[in-house]
Amino acid sequence: MPGLIRFGRLDRVSHSGGMDASTPSSPSRQSVRLLVTLQQARAALQMWGRRQFLVALGATVGIALIIGAATVMFPNPIFGREVPTVWWNYPVWILASILSGMLVATYVRQPGAPETPQDSEAERTERRSGRLGMAGGILAWFAVGCPVCNKIVLLALGSAGAMTWFAPVQPFMGLIALALTSVALVWRLKGQVACPVSPRKPVSVVAS
Repeated sequence: MPGLIRFGRLDRVSHSGGMDASTPSSPSRQSVRLLVTLQQARAALQMWGRRQFLVALGATVGIALIIGAATVMFPNPIFGREVPTVWWNYPVWILASILSGMLVATYVRQPGAPETPQDSEAERTERRSGRLGMAGGILAWFAVGCPVCNKIVLLALGSAGAMTWFAPVQPFMGLIALALTSVALVWRLKGQVACPVSPRKPVSVVAS
């Protein structure tokens, strides 16, 4: 009888989740999932051919020229800048251009690759990654731009408010832009090698 009581207590503790060592914790599951996602993204990059790398290079240069010229990261006769650039503008500009260029290259379909079915999980992931990439590009443009040269910022905050409120948050906008573009790129790369598994439909058993 005492043995049965002890067994019952152990069973209750095990089912409560507090003492069950075989069940991984939520942070460990998230870490494993993140590691698998990064490995899948790396595998997708290793599968890239010459076409993808050329598109990534061309898109990177084009995006860098567009953002760099509009924000006067380099002198040009079209745009001007009243507040000079600071040191962190350049790594944000370069990294955002590289990530965006690689993201564009993920939309280049490899020869013989099947088309993405409409209204599928892969298509929804494409739309999400596209929106994240676009948001990251816009934030990068705001982050490295002149705080008092942006017409939207001037209309919203004025010249004094742009220097007092907008300029101090530009570095954080740059970090958020890089994070969003990185997440979008990883999602796109993961989708090129990961095959979503549709849930099985329940099978009804009819007794004869």
